[in-house]
Amino acid sequence: MKKLINSPADVLTESLAGFAAAHADIVTLGDDGAFVRRAQLSPGKVAIISGGGSGHEPLHAGFVGLGMLDAACPGQVFTSPTPDQMIAAAQAVDQGAGVLFVVKNYEGDKMNFEMASEMAADIVAGGTATVITDDDVAVEKSTWSIGRRGVAGTMVVEKIVGAAAEEGLALAELAALGTAVNAATRSMGVALSSCIVPAAGTPTFTLADDEMEMGVGIHGEPGRRRVKTMTADEIADEMIAAITGDFAEAAGGDVLLLVNGFGGTPLMELYLMYHAARRRLEARGYRVTRSLVGNYVTSLEMAGCSLTVTRLDAETTRLWDAPVKTAGLRWGV
Repeated sequence: MKKLINSPADVLTESLAGFAAAHADIVTLGDDGAFVRRAQLSPGKVAIISGGGSGHEPLHAGFVGLGMLDAACPGQVFTSPTPDQMIAAAQAVDQGAGVLFVVKNYEGDKMNFEMASEMAADIVAGGTATVITDDDVAVEKSTWSIGRRGVAGTMVVEKIVGAAAEEGLALAELAALGTAVNAATRSMGVALSSCIVPAAGTPTFTLADDEMEMGVGIHGEPGRRRVKTMTADEIADEMIAAITGDFAEAAGGDVLLLVNGFGGTPLMELYLMYHAARRRLEARGYRVTRSLVGNYVTSLEMAGCSLTVTRLDAETTRLWDAPVKTAGLRWGV
């Protein structure tokens, strides 16, 4: 294992310290690194909180700031944060209008956020609500989830809901919006290599030189099947067919296309995948009106990518375009 670390035990603590110092104009680190919150809070606004295991950066701490999250709770690498972290974050960013938790559909995350939501409901003003993301179409259940996994579509939910919260929407309205955006979002990933969790020191799984994992999860969980290496066009064929085939609505309409890197794939290849995916969407009658390409929901140094498609209407398009200022996403300010 070759990593830029001092010791596996200190990776998260030291990384968070560096992150908070580098972006001190945007974020503040909570006591003992329990959470990352906005440096400047907005009085009277519903607070949006997310979190999960570390190793997916910039998700989630990198999306704390104007137009997205008010706080994020980082767990150890690929490990859910604790309810105590979530409650501390809720108390720190509560502005009197309630707290909305955005939670990826993994058993550990769901259990701990559910506990925190129940306990925080009596502590924060305005109560709590939760949006569960489950945008992955690759498998119906996996190593760590009952039902579909929450993957890169989570950041789309966070962006759109975060923008609406800035405009003053109430807690129940934001929860309904987040649920609707998640329902309009589908994702699928492919891995060309494994990642190495620092505490483990060895690859999470092993691929032969001529193999890849189709439908991989963001922690290296198995996908649909292990296959021989395919061309970018062949990969896009399978992933776009799976994504569009899962939409209940008739084909066509405006969509956001997110090509997300897992941490170890050059941008040159990600843009090549965008080209392949966009052409296949357009051939099916979809109009790609918004695009995003880069590393946003990673899996440490895993090579590969995911494709996310979100069906848009005039309102969600406007909210996607709204100003955002975070470490990992920034425009309009």
